[in-house]
Amino acid sequence: MIQELKDNYGHLFEDALLNEINQTGTFKEVPEGYKLIEIGDYIKAIPLLVSGAIKILREDKEGDELLLYFLERGDTCAMTLTCCIGQTKSEIRAITETEAKLIMIPIQKMEDWSAKYKSWRNFVFESYHNRLNEMLETIDSIAFLKMDERLLNYLVEKARISNDNTIHITHQDIAYELHTSRVVISRLLKKLETLGVLQLHRNYILMNKQ
Repeated sequence: MIQELKDNYGHLFEDALLNEINQTGTFKEVPEGYKLIEIGDYIKAIPLLVSGAIKILREDKEGDELLLYFLERGDTCAMTLTCCIGQTKSEIRAITETEAKLIMIPIQKMEDWSAKYKSWRNFVFESYHNRLNEMLETIDSIAFLKMDERLLNYLVEKARISNDNTIHITHQDIAYELHTSRVVISRLLKKLETLGVLQLHRNYILMNKQ
């Protein structure tokens, strides 16, 4: 695990902190679609993402989901950090977008490392900053972009995250994550196909290279 730590976090953390992470962290490999955190859970560990991607979702009172942002290699989740500090229940759902490797850090180490290592404090603050910007982008997208623009941005981001122009997803799943109806998504996907942006297949979408 120490080599993967150095490869992903060596530019951020000093050797002493890397060694502590190696000693106290739990290495975890999870498949695509694995639910790491559920709404209402108490957070017992902080995830450091070594490889893969995780999507962070919010849920409304009717149970419909909205995609907030993706976590990628070298990231952690600011929402998780907030729950750890406040010892409150999670208000987000975290599901692996792809196969992922994680290092789970016990929450007890949060305060210790924040006092002991400047690099850890900087990492936490940077994580808050990055996730806040991503949530603002999500809000801007909902407020200012037409649904076809939101859909295209969503598909482009999905392809980038997985590094694959083939996106295995149903129209209903897209509708859930963009908080709209399947009928609207199907109509807009057909429009994008007519424009030559993508090709529709059963249970997957092929993005054309631009």
